[in-house]
Amino acid sequence: MAYSEYIADRIHQIFHEKRVNFYAKKMMGGLCFMVDDKMCCGIHYDKKRETDLLMARIGELAYEKAIHKEGCYPMDFTGRAMKGYVFVTADGFDFDEDLEYWIQLCLDFNPMAKSSKKRK
Repeated sequence: MAYSEYIADRIHQIFHEKRVNFYAKKMMGGLCFMVDDKMCCGIHYDKKRETDLLMARIGELAYEKAIHKEGCYPMDFTGRAMKGYVFVTADGFDFDEDLEYWIQLCLDFNPMAKSSKKRK
């Protein structure tokens, strides 16, 4: 199953309301939203849990507080958690205010995030 178009539309709407220049890119079996050519957030379908997850790149400082919020847990693709990234289950972003909270954390961290090296 692919990621949820409904969640993608909700994220698009938040970026548009905040007047953020972004683009969406399919990667890692989901959809990533890029801001300033850096991964900001995304949607990932978790086959084990059979649900969509919000992937949020929030940085290590915000991580310490955010990890205790409902539905939030460390992002783990390879058996090792990725620093500064979290997954959030639908319970954690079901309401628009909750989704906006996570997107704002991502946007707050984005200026400090490092860009990936461009492939030739």
